[in-house]
Amino acid sequence: MGKIVLVTGGARSGKSRFAEQYVARAGKHIGYIATAEVYDEEMAFRVKLHRQRRPSEWKTYEAPFDAHRALKEAGQECDAVLFDCLTLYMSNLLCSLDSIADSHQNYSLAKEKLDALIAQAKENPGTTVFVTNEVGSGIVPGDHLSREYRDVAGIANQWMARAADEVYLVVCGLAVNVKKLAEAMDDAAEQ
Repeated sequence: MGKIVLVTGGARSGKSRFAEQYVARAGKHIGYIATAEVYDEEMAFRVKLHRQRRPSEWKTYEAPFDAHRALKEAGQECDAVLFDCLTLYMSNLLCSLDSIADSHQNYSLAKEKLDALIAQAKENPGTTVFVTNEVGSGIVPGDHLSREYRDVAGIANQWMARAADEVYLVVCGLAVNVKKLAEAMDDAAEQ
């Protein structure tokens, strides 16, 4: 049964760098599942930074949609996989819909895709590290698409965190194992 690790944090918090270091210690043959699609110069720059940081021997799998299939392939070929990133994957899913007016439909789609990822990560023999963003810590967005994205991403993060063996919050480049702390707090509350 595969190990699931979730790494979360804000923009430029150091979460991807931490996840890269974690997965490099977890295996020799690393798979990298990239969910980004490059539509502008800003995204091209972000992708370039990530590529420059990764070792060239890591195998990249492009998976903006149906990422569970790429995760299955990577799990068969690699002993550790880095999935970067879950929130961008959720954005891809929402933006692929004809309409995002139906929140129930949006949540159902997110749950279906997350369940497939979780099931595949558990089926893979090695470690899968998922990177995600904390997007709900700011002000309430002014438009429906942004609010829907924030809500779906937040729910997806909760689902993945429940399934994960370890959950790290990265702030200022420093990682804290929040699942370990949460379990310790739950244990203390029960006494």
